[in-house]
Amino acid sequence: MKQIYRLLTFLLLALCVACKESPKEHYAKLLQEWMGKEVQLPKKPIFTIQGKDTVNFPLEADYKILTYVDSMGCISCKLQLDRWKMYMEEEELADIRFLFFFSPEKRRDILGTLKGDAFIYPVCIDEQNELNKLNHFPTEFGGQTFLLNKDNRILAMGNPIHNPKVKDLYLKIIQGENTATEPAKPMTTVSVDQTSINLGTFDWQQEQTVTFTLTNTGDKLLAIEMIDTSCGCITVEYKQEPVRPGGSVTLHVTYKADQPEYFSKTVTVYCNAEEAPFRLTLNGNAK
Repeated sequence: MKQIYRLLTFLLLALCVACKESPKEHYAKLLQEWMGKEVQLPKKPIFTIQGKDTVNFPLEADYKILTYVDSMGCISCKLQLDRWKMYMEEEELADIRFLFFFSPEKRRDILGTLKGDAFIYPVCIDEQNELNKLNHFPTEFGGQTFLLNKDNRILAMGNPIHNPKVKDLYLKIIQGENTATEPAKPMTTVSVDQTSINLGTFDWQQEQTVTFTLTNTGDKLLAIEMIDTSCGCITVEYKQEPVRPGGSVTLHVTYKADQPEYFSKTVTVYCNAEEAPFRLTLNGNAK
């Protein structure tokens, strides 16, 4: 458990939010509060397929991945259901129970996202928001997804869809591997030419493309492990090959608005750099 605690502290630093205390202090307290805690489930949660067909959905399982989605921000951006579907189809997770609970405030958006992504796995639109009332989950998005044991006690926390290291940690715990024995990866250092770009005001029907450049300033090869976007309206193209010391890789980031909106989107780059993950932002006004 101590090894898992130390690893999760490192992983959750990537989800830093503004607060008076340092990120390390903030997430150390978060983990201390939640690790090993029993999650209280509603007595009679109602699970449906896309909000229509009620199903008999047993909650018992040796391992469960519970994700709670509150009403903050863009539902489809948070969920990324296509990634969840691929994750749930992995052979190693065949016996895992996935519990999706939604806060009811954005019911219309939730149903639209479930239908649009053809997501037919049972979910609970928690009409009384009972799950969160019972547990008072952290407001940080990465602090609203948990790996539970058969007694609903938290073994690990973090979103495996948005963080590949959390994904690896969940799998190691499920498979009974020693999380303290993972060999260290060769690490390098990276500089980024800019971390935020403002596109200003533009016609919402016109795609916008910008570039971010990562330079390998260390003495080991730079390997990009994964790039996560906060919304399906963002796509990223780059050369998927290791970058030698002194070399650079350019990320071509394209934004295509679904509708007129003022936006602030995020691109998160996971790689073998000491400073990773890198959080890049793109904002503007699509009129």
